[in-house]
Amino acid sequence: MLIDYRKAIVFLLCLVHGQSPCQSLKPGLSGMAPSKWLTFRGTHAPGKVYKFPNSGPKTFTHEEFFLRAWLPVVHSKRVTLLLGPSYRTEQFELKTRGENPIGNMAGWNLRSFAMDLNSVIKLDSASWLIATSHFNKSGNLAELSFKEIPLNFTASATFLKKKSASKEIGAGLMVNQSFKTTILPVFIYNYNYAENAGIEIMLPKRVAWRRNLTPNDIVYLKAESVTRTYYLNPFGTDNPDVCRRVDVDMGVTYNRKIGNLMGLELSAGYRKNLSSRLVTGAIPVRTSGFAMTFDLYIQPPSFKKKNSRKL
Repeated sequence: MLIDYRKAIVFLLCLVHGQSPCQSLKPGLSGMAPSKWLTFRGTHAPGKVYKFPNSGPKTFTHEEFFLRAWLPVVHSKRVTLLLGPSYRTEQFELKTRGENPIGNMAGWNLRSFAMDLNSVIKLDSASWLIATSHFNKSGNLAELSFKEIPLNFTASATFLKKKSASKEIGAGLMVNQSFKTTILPVFIYNYNYAENAGIEIMLPKRVAWRRNLTPNDIVYLKAESVTRTYYLNPFGTDNPDVCRRVDVDMGVTYNRKIGNLMGLELSAGYRKNLSSRLVTGAIPVRTSGFAMTFDLYIQPPSFKKKNSRKL
């Protein structure tokens, strides 16, 4: 799955070093959304239509629930290491009368168990090496046991350079091994062109324009890729099958920081489907449309040292 390295890098930029008056010596820019130590997320995307042999078109609502935690393992002046377990479950809820041709994909049977191991290595006062790794087992647990689901992984290495207090740029490489092997370049460009506005680019994942309404309120206009892959039968069989889709979410995101403890984020807009494979024989009819995501998150605790010396 090609989806988690962007969140890992953003979390590292915001959490590991934080946002401080010495911003030119830290990765990440002022005004970025606060990092999420614990995340609870729900997604609702209605109106998905597929045509099936002998049953005609069927309409579904796609729903998803996601939970993630980040745990610091190492935190020194030059090296930071984080561990991030996560759990995702999805379902396709039938909205058309009659028998459900994919009943085994209802009841939250599509599940993913994942672990991230990510690090930031400080190279000098204005550059860092960011390494991320993501391991997951994703499959239909109505058909497969946990042991039968293959282990997938994504790894990336990115060099990040701080050009000024308002600009940073980075480049690297990402490798994904799931149903097939994919190698893609990584490009990062973050720029605050005003005190309350900026551009955040992290390709191939996300392009966003940010406006800080207040110190606690942020609005984004963004386009973000969403990729999912679930194994439907054992990979070692003669006919391995997967449920796989590639979407681009385009819309508005509102982030509200609630004190120094928690926050919420609401995203709504148009989900454009680029590729969709549900089950063998299912023909996509309408796979794009409205999608909404709601996040409730806990911010990481801050440990500020008293009488700290300026660099």
